[in-house]
Amino acid sequence: MINLTLITIYTHVGAVSKIPLATFYLEKIIHAKRNDVFNIFSNYEQYDKLIPKYFPSIRIRSVRGDIAVVEEHLKLGDLELVLMSKHVITPFVLHEVYVIGGKSKGSYIKQEFVEIPEGTKILVYVDLRLSGLMRIPKLLDKSKLSMNYSNFLDDMTILCEN
Repeated sequence: MINLTLITIYTHVGAVSKIPLATFYLEKIIHAKRNDVFNIFSNYEQYDKLIPKYFPSIRIRSVRGDIAVVEEHLKLGDLELVLMSKHVITPFVLHEVYVIGGKSKGSYIKQEFVEIPEGTKILVYVDLRLSGLMRIPKLLDKSKLSMNYSNFLDDMTILCEN
């Protein structure tokens, strides 16, 4: 399911920027134990080594318990972002990513891990917000965003099932 909206922000001098909002949900069944799947998906410290196609670089800024602030270079198809994010983890159940800096500030990704007889069902909710001078029409093809994120999930699934 994809919901795409375009909002214009106004200030004293007029329109500042347009913020497209793309929201979509994905589900994936992974034939591996929930703890193992969670450990791979929440291992953002190693994303640049595990999946460099999507994360060419990662830099940990701070870690306090189950919360970390991370600089990330993300490539998702034609969409390429440098962002600052806050990863919040509830072990073996939930991995949330709040984008706190960059052109996608305000974005949110939730990955929920549900144990099922076949292994693990991962439920993903993505609320992507972009701003600035990005090439919006090219980047926000409705099906392309969810397809590119689905490809990311497929590559993560391969890591989990091997």
